[in-house]
Amino acid sequence: MLAAALTRVDAAQGPTAVDLILIVAGSLALAVHRRAPVLVLAFTAVCMLGYVLHSNPGTSAAFPVVAGVHAVTRQGRRGAAVVVGVLFLVGFFVASPSGGGLERTLLLHGWFICAGVTGLVDKNWQAYLRQTEQRAAEAERTREEAALRRAGEERLRIARELHDSLTHSISIVKLQAGVAVHLARKRGEEVPDALIAIQEASGEAMRELRATLEVLRTDVVPPGTGLDRLGELLERARAAGLAASVTFTGQERTLPDAVDRAAYRIVQEALTNVARHAGRAKTSVQLDYGERQFGVRVENEGEADVPQPAVGRGLTGMRERVVALGGTLYAGPRAGGGFAVRAELPLQEGGS
Repeated sequence: MLAAALTRVDAAQGPTAVDLILIVAGSLALAVHRRAPVLVLAFTAVCMLGYVLHSNPGTSAAFPVVAGVHAVTRQGRRGAAVVVGVLFLVGFFVASPSGGGLERTLLLHGWFICAGVTGLVDKNWQAYLRQTEQRAAEAERTREEAALRRAGEERLRIARELHDSLTHSISIVKLQAGVAVHLARKRGEEVPDALIAIQEASGEAMRELRATLEVLRTDVVPPGTGLDRLGELLERARAAGLAASVTFTGQERTLPDAVDRAAYRIVQEALTNVARHAGRAKTSVQLDYGERQFGVRVENEGEADVPQPAVGRGLTGMRERVVALGGTLYAGPRAGGGFAVRAELPLQEGGS
């Protein structure tokens, strides 16, 4: 715009008010060329041509029109760019003084050709980038769909294997335990606590197996798989001879689903390990509802020289659950004997 205003054939005379209005209007119109590119180009060309006819400036007066031709060509309107460019060049040639007018017009002709070529190149480059992005997005979507399909097929395969193997075995255990309990009661004998525990545990195992199979087949976690079942878990542990107690600290509230399920599984695995390795050791379960974290503690009393359980799949799975939620886990000997499991699970926003 400054070049268009200051470059004149008659350098001794500065631009008039009319010249400045035409230059500013024609140049500022380019700021909205994306909304109406052809209309803006025509307006700019009329303004700058009026400036040329009024004051006969130098070739720099064509700069705004050249920019407009580039913008219009970039948006695929080559015909409009050619028509406006030709009309402007004709007007510039007519307004030029004799001697040098043809040379200046030919120079502008080269500028307009360059503007059109660069506009086409820019248009093709942008189209290439869009196509590349679309192909990359399509390839990523295809990979994700293939991965989800493979994951779904693997879940179904695992569900079939679990159903064909475990369901039959657990059903047999539950049936045999039920028959034994029935026969004992029929003979008027006292049913052993261990037999009752086997019957209840096998029934619970069947319910959990069905819930697991449902998750594998539908990828939807059924309700009632968290701490709402803690009472049942403790009752089964006590029926098996485990002296287990539970205490709550903090303000009890609804936990995020992932935290709720992880906490239940941690308590379940910890009580299983106590029953397996520490027999009837007194065990305490403490659940702490903190502001930002939910704490789970399962500690059992025992002698200091009692060997502690080795790290197996249960503890490994427990640790994986905690790490997946961004929490921390300690599972090891406690001071004075026994074993302790302590987990800190962060509470996400909206989980309270």
